[in-house]
Amino acid sequence: MQLPHFKLERYFARYEFAVEHLLCCSDCESFTVEDLLALEPGAGDRFREHWLGYTESQGSPRLRRAISRLYRTISPDDVLVHTGAEEAIFLFMHAVLQPDDHVIVHWPCYQSLEEVALGIGCEVTRWKAREDDGWALDLEELVDHLRPETKVVVVNLPHNPTGYLMGRERFLEMTDILRARGIALFSDEVYRESEYHAEDRLPAACDVYERAVSLGVTSKSYGLAGLRIGWIATRAPLVLERMAALKDYTTICNSAPSEFLAEVALRHREELAQRSVEIITENLQLLDTFFDQHDDVFAWQRPVAGPIGFPRLLTGNSEAFCDRLVKEAGVLLLPGPVFDDEGNHVRIGFGRKDMDIGLARLVSFLENAPA
Repeated sequence: MQLPHFKLERYFARYEFAVEHLLCCSDCESFTVEDLLALEPGAGDRFREHWLGYTESQGSPRLRRAISRLYRTISPDDVLVHTGAEEAIFLFMHAVLQPDDHVIVHWPCYQSLEEVALGIGCEVTRWKAREDDGWALDLEELVDHLRPETKVVVVNLPHNPTGYLMGRERFLEMTDILRARGIALFSDEVYRESEYHAEDRLPAACDVYERAVSLGVTSKSYGLAGLRIGWIATRAPLVLERMAALKDYTTICNSAPSEFLAEVALRHREELAQRSVEIITENLQLLDTFFDQHDDVFAWQRPVAGPIGFPRLLTGNSEAFCDRLVKEAGVLLLPGPVFDDEGNHVRIGFGRKDMDIGLARLVSFLENAPA
């Protein structure tokens, strides 16, 4: 298969570790290894004694047990651990799809959620979020998009890059639509547990639909991107079996230290997620003030979950704006075209403690920009 450049990742490769202020990151504030081990008495000693041989391909039993506790209906045997979310996306698409299958993808999206299917030879229809309706998805449009050859519907909730979260009733109605037609659901849930109000949290797709695959990671809500641990949870055994067999051709197994640390983290996930939400909500207050004061520059749809938003630049061009901002102010925003967006949006991230510094630089840049 031939895959084009991953626009977002190439953009990050160019700037992420060379710029002073990251104002576009999708993950939350991280920890040191020492911070994480301090959450649990004796964890430091166990970590130093941890065996550095190969791990089980499916993931260590203890880690899969910890992951399974995120769900209501999932056992450890229903979990497959991966190196981050990207490997899981890639393997799912190859396990389930054939050339000429039809896939419907929640859009805008993380590029691999549609690009891998296109590379396989599938036809992809974008199920477009509506900015004028708070970035909502229209279920009538979903039904209109469905075909006899539709194999998978892909959703990302909470959503990257807009921060949208579907309501519970609409979410369950969506799964009923797919169940009636026997269509699989791939549910990217990497921002789950970063809802600003816990009562808004959706059930995991794998818990409410037997043909759903739920994707999770330690990277986003828990702030542990450096562990590179992701997973899928599903009650569809054939999908899990096929993905496990394909994993023999990618990473085979995961990092033993990362699996240990992820296991510790998941035992304390509520504490980690709460810390992230506190940072997010504090930063959102700063952003509310910023966008109120600069409503001649940006149109802001306030997110309802997650550490990211997708404001629209009202004048100029988003790519040129972001290019000037990073070069003149040392602040990185993501221009919409890395998501194939033509609506002049930029992605802003607010899950890190130092967001206020980058935001102050952005304010100074706007104040000193030529009229």
